[in-house]
Amino acid sequence: MKALLLAGGTGSRLRPFTHTGAKQLMPIANRPVLSYALDALAAAGIAETGIVVGSHEREIRRVVGDGSAFGLRVTYLRQHRPLGLAHAVRIARDFLGDDDFLLYLGDNYLPEGVTGFLRRARTERAAARLLLTRVADPTAFGVAEVEGGDEGRVLRLEEKPEHPRSDLALVGVYAFTAAVHEAVRSISPSARGELELTHAVQWMIDQGLPVRAETTAAPWRDTGSVDDMLEVNRHVLDTVTGGIEGKVDAESTVRGRVLVAEGAVVRGSRITGPAIIGAGTVVTDSMIGPYTAVGEDCRIEDSAIAHSVLLPGARIAGAPRIEDSLIGRGAVVVASPRLSRSHRLVIGDDSRVHLTS
Repeated sequence: MKALLLAGGTGSRLRPFTHTGAKQLMPIANRPVLSYALDALAAAGIAETGIVVGSHEREIRRVVGDGSAFGLRVTYLRQHRPLGLAHAVRIARDFLGDDDFLLYLGDNYLPEGVTGFLRRARTERAAARLLLTRVADPTAFGVAEVEGGDEGRVLRLEEKPEHPRSDLALVGVYAFTAAVHEAVRSISPSARGELELTHAVQWMIDQGLPVRAETTAAPWRDTGSVDDMLEVNRHVLDTVTGGIEGKVDAESTVRGRVLVAEGAVVRGSRITGPAIIGAGTVVTDSMIGPYTAVGEDCRIEDSAIAHSVLLPGARIAGAPRIEDSLIGRGAVVVASPRLSRSHRLVIGDDSRVHLTS
């Protein structure tokens, strides 16, 4: 079985970060989100993977290469415009041939992986198999109505329904036979101008093809928003094994599971795990953590940071308390003069700033 990994979306909910980089390369515990998906595919025994890429193809190629670092063989498939998930299946037709395949959204984080799902897809073969999870607000997702509750034959799919028939949302992991290719050829663009995968699967249902579903209660996030990114970061940091590979001076305190990467320097600071300090980063007279991932080559001075993610090259100085924040590559956060009653801001498109008096 092959895999089709989708990494061509624009990531509008993560702007301004995705103006300059792929959302699938945003870091979770200092590793790109896409890396966790590739690990999951390899662990499930898949060898041949097609990655659908868009305008950030170059960055994704630089991180993934030929796939050998993940135990995979990777073929890149260019989607020139994000015209929908079903369109991604269309452009992958030659790569997929008539093989069964697993489709996986590259910005998904699924800690249990896809090994069990893939095993059941092979032994209980259907034209399509969907992975579902229960959500509090089904109106924000593709929703499935399943015969018998949450496992078995899928009766109906709806994309972001105003009045959902169930609380079972599509996770973004599917197993298909070659029957899906006729389905994606048979549908028309939706009102938003995209070829919807939910419409293709509904076409299969309407044609009487067997479409089955299973439900997972494991944590799942699509990492499409800042809040989701921070939540997944917390989850992954809970699994990190600590270790001091860099330099920590005698005036510093490290408590809990903290990974200080080789080349990092900690001076006169307190680091509380779970936390990661990336290579080349220097932390001086500061408090870091818990649940904080600091990327490579950052500079943190006289500051306190918790429950946050700092991308490579960020600089923080004189910040009395930063929490629940996602700070971009090369970003600078510094204290204003204490007598100043105004704020000077240089902010990118679609940014959000919260100011306190």
